[in-house]
Amino acid sequence: MARIDITVSEVGPRDGLQSIDRVVDLETKKAWIAAEAAAGVPEIEVGSFVNYKLLPQMADTAELVAFACGIDGLTIAALVPNARGAEAALAAGAHKISIPVSASETHSLKNVRRTHAQMIEEVRAIRALVDAKPEGERPYFEAGIATAFGCTIEGHVPLDTVTRLAEELIAAGAEEVGLSDTTGYANPRMIRDRIRAVHRTVGADKLTGVHLHNTRGLGLANAAAALEEGITTLDSSLGGLGGCPFAPGASGNIVTEDLVFMLEAMGLKTGIDLDHLMQVRELLMAGIPDEPIYGFLPDAGLPLGWSDERPDAA
Repeated sequence: MARIDITVSEVGPRDGLQSIDRVVDLETKKAWIAAEAAAGVPEIEVGSFVNYKLLPQMADTAELVAFACGIDGLTIAALVPNARGAEAALAAGAHKISIPVSASETHSLKNVRRTHAQMIEEVRAIRALVDAKPEGERPYFEAGIATAFGCTIEGHVPLDTVTRLAEELIAAGAEEVGLSDTTGYANPRMIRDRIRAVHRTVGADKLTGVHLHNTRGLGLANAAAALEEGITTLDSSLGGLGGCPFAPGASGNIVTEDLVFMLEAMGLKTGIDLDHLMQVRELLMAGIPDEPIYGFLPDAGLPLGWSDERPDAA
């Protein structure tokens, strides 16, 4: 198996498609997931087990998990808002489940209709569900701290709210926490400060991934800052699709194509073939022809002399 220094976790089938009005058909989603896996993407968040009356785009998540589980070497992730969603994810066979716990309580109430205290109870309930499975069948359980850098509803989110939540989530049974820039409020200094603070609180091994948006053009700068703090998993979305439907103005994930180019250009191995990945982009554009697709690399192309044989990172 090829060396991977940084895991690029594709979230487009979930975070990208939940943000558009169109309900994309199951076969298009399957083709997208299969093509990205063939390009070397190691982890894909295929959907979320939510109330499908609120997000009909996610109604086929169980079928997508079942399909993706047949792809060799691919880690299948799914988002769950509560214990009921986790039960469905466990039944479907997801390898990794993530629950969003917003640092902004106002956003939490709009997003999952629960307070911080109620979300901690959901985490405890999910831990019990996971532990009830045979040891070899337990998915990895992560809690993503949403709006960890700011909120379009509340504005500033205090650092001590983030660190307190991280501590409570780990104590309640999450194996790890992630930091999510749900609304695109982060900047590189804030990225460094908040990662360091959470590392001090729960340990560096309990925060290895971040979910960043490019809402204000700082997505890749923030990703580079996160790398300097030891982060090894970065979420992104093909074509920059995505955003939170319950956070006004929260547009655009980091573009997977641009992120992979940056990482590989830095000598960090992702295991992803960029030429193949850009072909997947064409497939996606054909499947959602009326949606805007972003990315600088697809427009500019790879630099002259680009080769798969680049020096390893120092």
